[in-house]
Amino acid sequence: MHSALVRVQTVFGFFTTVAFCAAIVVALSVTLIPQTPSASLELRNVQVVKGRPHYHSPKKEEYAHIRFDLDADLTSLFNWNTKQVFAWITATYPPKTPSEPPSQAIIWDIIINSEAQKNPSTPFTLYSMLTSPPKKAAKTRKPSKSKQEVQLAPGLIRLKNSKPKYQITDISGTLSGITNATLELGWNVQPWVGALTWTMGEGADWARWKGLEGGRSKAFDIPAVKIKGVNQEAVKGSGKPEKAAEASPIVK
Repeated sequence: MHSALVRVQTVFGFFTTVAFCAAIVVALSVTLIPQTPSASLELRNVQVVKGRPHYHSPKKEEYAHIRFDLDADLTSLFNWNTKQVFAWITATYPPKTPSEPPSQAIIWDIIINSEAQKNPSTPFTLYSMLTSPPKKAAKTRKPSKSKQEVQLAPGLIRLKNSKPKYQITDISGTLSGITNATLELGWNVQPWVGALTWTMGEGADWARWKGLEGGRSKAFDIPAVKIKGVNQEAVKGSGKPEKAAEASPIVK
C-alpha cells in the first residue's frame, strides 16, 4: 500500500498534466476562429508648440498635438480565450538622416477588457451572491437613445476629433517642417492562456486570421511653430475638409 503522501503526489501530478494539456488545446483552438479587424483613421488637426512638454523637461523644445478620428472594429479579436486587448495609435515620420530608421511616437492608447475580465467570476463572488440578502427590485427605466448608442460590443472604437494622450517630441528638439508623417493603429492581444499576438498589417494573413484592413491615415506635413493648426487641407489627397466636431469618444 502506498502512503497518503505518495497518493497525494500522484493525484497532483495527474492534475497538472491534465491542466497543461487543456491549456495547450485552449491556446491552439483560437487559431480556428476567424479574425477580420478593420479600422479607419483620419487626421483632424496638427499643432506645434514650443515650450516644456513635461514639468520635468530640462529645456524648451517643440512638441506637437495631433487630433484624429478613429472608427475601428476589433471585435473579431475577442474570443473565449481573450483577456484584454491593448490598442494604440503611433505617429510615424521619416528621420532627418537617411541612414536612420523612421521615428515613431505613441499619441494615444487604451486597454479594452473582455466581458469576462469586466465581470470576473471567482469563488468569492459566488459566495457573496449566495450569502448576501436579496435586494429589492428597483423600478426599471427605459434607457435614453444616447445611452443605448453607447452600449457597444468590446472592440468597437468610435472617436471623433479626439485629443491625444501624449505629445510628440523629437530628440533633436524640433518638429516643424517634417513631411510624410502618418498615423497607424496597432494592438496587442493578451489571452488567458497562450502567447501574445501583435498587429498584423494589411495583407499579412495567416490561416484564418486576416491582416488589419485600413488603420493608416494619409500622409501629412507637420506645420511650423506659431501656426494654429493644419486640418485636412494639409493631408495629401483630394477632398473638401470637414468641419471639426467636438471630441466625443465612445469606446467599449
